[in-house]
Amino acid sequence: MTFSSLLRGFSRIAVTLLVTAAAAAGGWWLWDYYMNEPWTRDGRVRADIVQVSPDVAGLVTDVRVTDNQLVHSGDVLFVVDPGRYRLAVEQAQANLDSARAELAYRTAEARRYEQLGNNVVSTAQRQEVASAMAKAAAAAKQNEAALDLAQFNLGRTEVKSTVDGYVTNLQLKAGNYVAAGQAVVALIDRHSFYVMGYFEETKLPRIQPGAPVSVRIMGMDAELGGHVDSITRAIVDRDRTEGSGLVANVNPTFNWVRLAQRIPVRIALDDVPDDLQLVAGRTATVAVRTKADRSTPNVAELPAGR
Repeated sequence: MTFSSLLRGFSRIAVTLLVTAAAAAGGWWLWDYYMNEPWTRDGRVRADIVQVSPDVAGLVTDVRVTDNQLVHSGDVLFVVDPGRYRLAVEQAQANLDSARAELAYRTAEARRYEQLGNNVVSTAQRQEVASAMAKAAAAAKQNEAALDLAQFNLGRTEVKSTVDGYVTNLQLKAGNYVAAGQAVVALIDRHSFYVMGYFEETKLPRIQPGAPVSVRIMGMDAELGGHVDSITRAIVDRDRTEGSGLVANVNPTFNWVRLAQRIPVRIALDDVPDDLQLVAGRTATVAVRTKADRSTPNVAELPAGR
């Protein structure tokens, strides 16, 4: 065997070993990437929803907003018929005037009794007059509170927005009867948008609060930046329910193939462009940038099927 043939044999072996090592390294990287790298296509845009309900009952006489309209805090959304509440204010005012007149009379009477000598009126009479004056004062305060409540209810006939946001799924119409505490208008708080990423539990060791995040919403070219706000601390245990006598009711069957459960991770969005229209419920791809590996591909380059 010549030296050249021996060298060619070693070269083939070396190339084979290099290709095998590269394939093994690539397979290991792909396995680690799919199994442990913290990225997911299972993300959702979410926002806080304020359920607006009137504080007083009555017929709706005026709806001052339209569906999907942007409103600001303090804007009037709709008006409940104020007629009966105006009458309640007038009645409370009349009761207060009567109570004040009674208090003035009882006060003047008490002063007259104070000026009379002990030989004219008895101590019992003085105490009776003083008691009547105290009752009149209490009645006056009670009617003042009733008037304040009536005026408060009259002011609440105009139902106002408490946040800056968007009216959604508006079904309220003039002429509808609304009850106190009945939610009739939904507002999407425009300052509360965030992304909830549902990561497999095997990804959690590489996710830390405060870590930078890349977010790409389906159908949008812009890539948003954010950071991990928090990780949920509990999900539903589907294999266990509450049984009788507060005893755990555990599912007797067990699947040998165990799929990794998905854990909600809240993502806070940073510097959202003003012209970007966020819609709660849209699908998003989320990639967490870990400290150990900043070479994770952009979410636009992530493969499908995860």
